[in-house]
Amino acid sequence: MSYDAVVLISFGGPERPDDVLPFLQNVTRGRNVPPERLAEVAEHYRHFGGVSPINQQNRELLAAIRADFAAHGLDLPVYWGNRNWHPMLADTVAQLRDDGVRSALGFVTSAYAGYSSCRQYLEDIAAARAAVGPDAPRVDKLRQYWDHPGFVEPHADAVAAALATLAPGRRATTRLVFTAHSIPVSMAATAGPDGGRYEAQLRETAALVAAAAAPDLRHDLVWQSRSGPPQVPWLEPDINDHLRSLVDEGVTSVVVSPIGFVSDHLEVVWDLDTEAADTAKQLGLDFVRAGTPGTDPRFVAMVRELVLERLDPANAVPRRLAGSSDGPRLPAWDTCGVDCCQPPRRPGPR
Repeated sequence: MSYDAVVLISFGGPERPDDVLPFLQNVTRGRNVPPERLAEVAEHYRHFGGVSPINQQNRELLAAIRADFAAHGLDLPVYWGNRNWHPMLADTVAQLRDDGVRSALGFVTSAYAGYSSCRQYLEDIAAARAAVGPDAPRVDKLRQYWDHPGFVEPHADAVAAALATLAPGRRATTRLVFTAHSIPVSMAATAGPDGGRYEAQLRETAALVAAAAAPDLRHDLVWQSRSGPPQVPWLEPDINDHLRSLVDEGVTSVVVSPIGFVSDHLEVVWDLDTEAADTAKQLGLDFVRAGTPGTDPRFVAMVRELVLERLDPANAVPRRLAGSSDGPRLPAWDTCGVDCCQPPRRPGPR
């Protein structure tokens, strides 16, 4: 299969106060989220002037990918489209069509399996192509990359740098805490072709990052950013609850690493830098948050590697793995089956 473009596909975010509620309505469309909950989340954005950092981060990543492609002789134009805010993916697919692109590869800013992190992007691509019509170009999503060195190594270096800011005398009572977006337990059970792959991939990434950055320290995987009704079970523990339990264990210092994310967008700077940091302060815990890959050259080069894998599968280098290749590793798959990563069933009317 030949391809003549690449599309950076991301979540999107508001860029001014008037964008906030329309953006949140896009995010929650069809989910019957009460207006008061939207108003509560809107305040998180207004805390930062009504601007999410994600769109600017995507502009910077887009520029870095284009420069990397040019430096390595990969002659493919790179476009950008979002799920929930401008530039909307349907508009980008229309631009692809107008520019004569017939088939493109989609790089999604989510490394893991799962409905929201993988399958929903496939649905977004299908909806965008349907909106454009019969002349819409084909867009094929690139594979997940939770264990790629270009994703793991920047996280590991960020953890090591964060650890270096803490008092050396407290290292024995320091804990690494890895976080990712919580999802409903029922959704987690359908992630991947055999279920449970979202959490399993995150645990593998956490182990790889910890082994590279601080093999002498214990580490935990916990969750953040829960948004569902209280009667629906979600993955636990929450980061704030976990910090409280660490104090009871005698932990004095924590490095929090958001391995579920590729950049420092609003769920990182609010849920961790604001709420979790405040919880740690109240508890008397030393707290430092590690960075995310962003535009790290290794992460940018990874995008090129994933594209080259798909352009010439027969001659592509073997799948690159972070850390030691000894022992069992989770398998990767290039395309998703029809039953993979299904959304949880919502209860019917009562």
